[in-house]
Amino acid sequence: MWPSISCSPTVTGANDNPSSAERNRADSSSFRITAIALRGFYEQVEQRIMLKLQGLDKSYDANTPVLHNIELTVARGEILCLLGPSGCGKTTLLRIVAGLEQPDQGTLTLNGQDLTSIPVHQRNFGLMFQEFALFPHRTVAENIAFGLRMAGATKVQIARRVEEVLKLVDLEGYGSRTIFALSGGERQRVALARSLAPNPRLLMLDEPLGSLDRRLRDELMTELRAILKEVGVTALYVTHDQQEAFALGDRVAVMQAGRIEQIGAPQQLYYKPANRFVARFLGFSNLLPIRTVEQPALLTTAGGKWHLPHLATAIIPDHEQQLLIRPDAVCALATVPFPPNTEPQTQLDTHEIVVTGVIAQLSFRGSYYRLGINLESSLDPQLLLSFDVPGALMPSLEHQETGVAPGQAIWLKLDPMAITLVNH
Repeated sequence: MWPSISCSPTVTGANDNPSSAERNRADSSSFRITAIALRGFYEQVEQRIMLKLQGLDKSYDANTPVLHNIELTVARGEILCLLGPSGCGKTTLLRIVAGLEQPDQGTLTLNGQDLTSIPVHQRNFGLMFQEFALFPHRTVAENIAFGLRMAGATKVQIARRVEEVLKLVDLEGYGSRTIFALSGGERQRVALARSLAPNPRLLMLDEPLGSLDRRLRDELMTELRAILKEVGVTALYVTHDQQEAFALGDRVAVMQAGRIEQIGAPQQLYYKPANRFVARFLGFSNLLPIRTVEQPALLTTAGGKWHLPHLATAIIPDHEQQLLIRPDAVCALATVPFPPNTEPQTQLDTHEIVVTGVIAQLSFRGSYYRLGINLESSLDPQLLLSFDVPGALMPSLEHQETGVAPGQAIWLKLDPMAITLVNH
């Protein structure tokens, strides 16, 4: 039999492993449930807005606009991630909120009060940077106590608070150590403890995990969110890393060239990117132009004619849109020509999405294979699609006489629920 994962809804037993298609459908269902829940959540958020930015513009000269018409709200206790490439304006926006820069126009309010009228030192905001900015000649406890001393806390209050935050960041007993005796991850925790020690009303973090290796970053992403939620601090978090933003943020604002392209919960951005830029920046490379639209929801693409009824209401007539195919869309595949007695049906259901092409790239990634194929299409013969194929689909292919290697023709069936629309 040619390897496959069902693209149709199935009932699985308690010990069954869900297929990629089933996960896609579960993910889509989860997105709808999440969207419903979020509507109620955001109604409550509107009632507890802490920080509000309206119409913010910033330019360093007439030819260098940095921020344009920024509209943003942050609820009390929310973690909002500013996500975007270098130079998109996210750090400038952070500095304006901190009071280190002034906007050319627009308003900033904190709990309804004009923020620009509050001196920087009276805002009680915490800042944490990628470089940590720790004092090398002072101990861990002395670094953490710095902000508390500046705020006029007593020695007893300082000692008690230092002990509290050391416990919070899992560094109990580290107070007397020097900064040089700490690992990168431990220094990051000290910097976080120092930022949290004065109980800031707003904590701003600018690429705090950027200098750490991937393994340590993955560990600290989960820990950092847990700590911020335990404390209940409101946070603005700047990063260029999509995984970091998704793991940490309650909401994510994607920025490009000084503008906010899309803002929403991580699930909303992942399943419904607003446009081509957001999709590309989130790592989606499979974008197909729509050539023609026939009713009901029969779309002509570079991969052929696809029937996608779940997208019927999202299609905008005479508007340039593209199909986004998630990398986990593959639910069946086989090499071409097919081994004896394994050829799939030639008369396929019109609702099935089938593509054929030639393998251009193939690499083993542990639990999955990264598969790049050039579509066999007269419309766009050089179009490359990239898929993450579960390991469960690949072993049987490796034992076929034809093998799986670049240059091999291949047949793929895609889960329609892993395909969505994005605006150009």
